[in-house]
Amino acid sequence: MTETNNKPTCKDIERSIVKKFRKEIWRKFTKAINEYELVQDGDRIAVCISGGKDSMLLAKLFQELERHGRKNFEVVFLGMDPGYNPENAQAVKDNAALMQVPIEIFHSDIFEVVTDIQDNPCYLCARMRRGHLYAQAQARGCNKIALGHHFDDVIETIVMGMFYGGQIQTMMPKLHSTNFPGMELIRPLYLVREADIEHWRDYNQLNFLRCACRFTEQNELAGEDEQTSKRKEIKELIRELAKKNPYLEKNIFRSVENVNLKTIIAYKEDGVKHHFLDTY
Repeated sequence: MTETNNKPTCKDIERSIVKKFRKEIWRKFTKAINEYELVQDGDRIAVCISGGKDSMLLAKLFQELERHGRKNFEVVFLGMDPGYNPENAQAVKDNAALMQVPIEIFHSDIFEVVTDIQDNPCYLCARMRRGHLYAQAQARGCNKIALGHHFDDVIETIVMGMFYGGQIQTMMPKLHSTNFPGMELIRPLYLVREADIEHWRDYNQLNFLRCACRFTEQNELAGEDEQTSKRKEIKELIRELAKKNPYLEKNIFRSVENVNLKTIIAYKEDGVKHHFLDTY
C-alpha cells in the first residue's frame, strides 16, 4: 500500500500480509503451523476474535491460509461480547466488516460477574472467556480454538513464572482441553513478534480495541491491577535488557526448549515431583 491519506481496503490489508510483512508475519505464522503441527486435515477451527490487533490479524492469516494453504480444514470466526460498551462493540463489528471477516458474535455476562472481584479479576475473566469460547466452538462442530498470543506473550510468561511464581514454565503452542474432551487450544502467532503486529496495524491505519473491559477502564483512572502491572514491568525489563543483548528474547524463548533434566534439582510430571536425589 502506498503511503497516502487514503484508508486501506481489505485487499490492501491482505496484500500487506503476504507481501510487505511476508518475512516478519506470514512466514512465522506458517512456520508455527508446521513446526508445532497446529492444523491438520479435517480440522474445524474457531478463530477467537476479541477485537484487538492480535486476534484480528490472526483472522486474516487464517483466511490467507485457507486460500493458499495445503491443508483441508474449515474456519469459524468466533467473537464474544462479554459486556462491551456500545462504542467498543460497534468498533469490533466495523473492523470485521472492513477486513471482510465473517465474525459470529455471541453474548455473555462475564464483565458483570468479575466487576466486583478483588483478587485477580483478569485471571478469572480470562478463564471464563476461554470456557465460553470452548463451549461455543464445540457447539459449532469445532475441534480447536485458535487464540492470538504472540512471541512476546510467551517470553514474558516465562520470565513472570520465574520472578513471581518460582517456577519454570511456558505458554505452550497447543494444549488439550481438560474440561472439553476432544477440544484443543492452538496459538498460531507463537513465533510472531508484537512489534511486527503493531507495524502491520499502523501501516494499514487500523484501530483496534486494547482490552475494553470495564475493569481496565476503571484501573486506567485508579491505577493498574497487580497482574497487569507485573506484566508491564517484565515487558519493560526485557526491552531494556535487549538493548544490551540483541539475542536476549530468543535466548529466553530457547531456554524452555533446551532443558537438561540432569541439571535440574526437581521437576514435576503429571503432578508427581521428581528430585535429582531419586536417581543420584
